[in-house]
Amino acid sequence: MQKKSFIVLLIALAFIIVFFLSVPILKMFVGVGSDKLLETIKDGEVLASIWLTMKVSAWAMIFVLITGLPLAYIIARYNFPGRSLIESIIDIPIMIPHTAAGIALLTTFGDTFLGDFFKFFGIEFVGTEYGIMIAMMFLSAPFLINSAKDGFRKVDVKLEKVARTLGASPISVFFRITIPNAKKDIINGALMMWSRGLGEFGAVVILVYHPMTTPVLIFDRFNSYGLSFSAPVAAVIIAFSVVVFLAVRFVTSRLK
Repeated sequence: MQKKSFIVLLIALAFIIVFFLSVPILKMFVGVGSDKLLETIKDGEVLASIWLTMKVSAWAMIFVLITGLPLAYIIARYNFPGRSLIESIIDIPIMIPHTAAGIALLTTFGDTFLGDFFKFFGIEFVGTEYGIMIAMMFLSAPFLINSAKDGFRKVDVKLEKVARTLGASPISVFFRITIPNAKKDIINGALMMWSRGLGEFGAVVILVYHPMTTPVLIFDRFNSYGLSFSAPVAAVIIAFSVVVFLAVRFVTSRLK
């Protein structure tokens, strides 16, 4: 009897959180209506913002895959002075307000010495796609790095040592043994980072208002025209995100 009551309690509490997570999304599609959705999908400005958002978020994810995986591996495999400090630095962006992150990025890469340094190489962060990318990366990179770190820690060190004794180079072991065995966590982290980047608004709107990502476009239309003009855009980006996310999940689940 006690066990049954406990299960009922678990189900009731689980239903509450599922309700709050699912109903707002379903209500958005029902409330907007198919006619407005089709009209919004044909809107060139909306499509351009969706493409921009997905593209730049993907580039940010690729950048962190290249630079963050080595960092995650170092943290997972080696004990060294300052490791806890580095792990804390990685996690800090998750905890700070996103508008504060935008201000931090602007004061670092705006009209500053660092900003001028990158301009020398033709890279500007204010009002450009580079700015969108760095804002997305700054706030979503921890998801990929931490997930990869957990994945690397699950890989048995003995596998790497055996490969080394058989003559494999360290870089060969990394790409042929370590990464394949940690790929599930790496892929999950990459998806989390990519999807988190899609929704980034606070930092992006401070650093780059134009060109508009979809979250900024939603805010702009809501601020200028109200809910009736912004809700269809929100519904479309949610639909696009869900379709792409499920497609990638399906493909990765097929990988051995």
